Amino acid sequence: MLMSMTFTAIDFELATADYTSVCAVGIVKVENSQIVDEFYGLVQPPGNKYMWQTTRVHGIKSKDTKDAPTFAEIFPKIEPYLKQQKMVAHNEKFDREVLMKTMTRFELPYKSLQLPKMWECTSKIYSAKGFKKTKLSICCAIMGIELHHHDALSDARACAQLYIRRDQVTSELIMKHFPNTEIEIKEHKAI
Repeated sequence: MLMSMTFTAIDFELATADYTSVCAVGIVKVENSQIVDEFYGLVQPPGNKYMWQTTRVHGIKSKDTKDAPTFAEIFPKIEPYLKQQKMVAHNEKFDREVLMKTMTRFELPYKSLQLPKMWECTSKIYSAKGFKKTKLSICCAIMGIELHHHDALSDARACAQLYIRRDQVTSELIMKHFPNTEIEIKEHKAI
């Protein structure tokens, strides 16, 4: 019997290497294993500054966010999606730290969200199930989930689907995509 799942998946894109340089956020709200609401917003990073390396990844440029709200201005819209929720992210540590550090920079109280200390991490979940590579794009390709990688909403939606489908991972699926898994496990146990 499938457990009914209610949670919020989130993904951030950054303008620079600084964790407080959010330039896009995607949020997907799931109730009873169904996506019931989504939010996407461009965010003007501090000084509207970008590194070419990050723009190359997600395609967002300063001209795209010059009129976008700052994180402090967009926060009232995203807060209801986050408050007291079970949170899921593909790279849990990254997205959680981005949220914490960005809220601190804008003097917003992270504790007021009453979130768990650790979030659910689909990368770790799929690794534990036997995936030898757990990049979001690889997990989605194997699980048949549509993805426009590095679009924050598509990434959050894909993460939500990965979390919902995590019990559909079979040993046959693992062996098909990671054929040396059993050998590696046996060798590892022998050490």
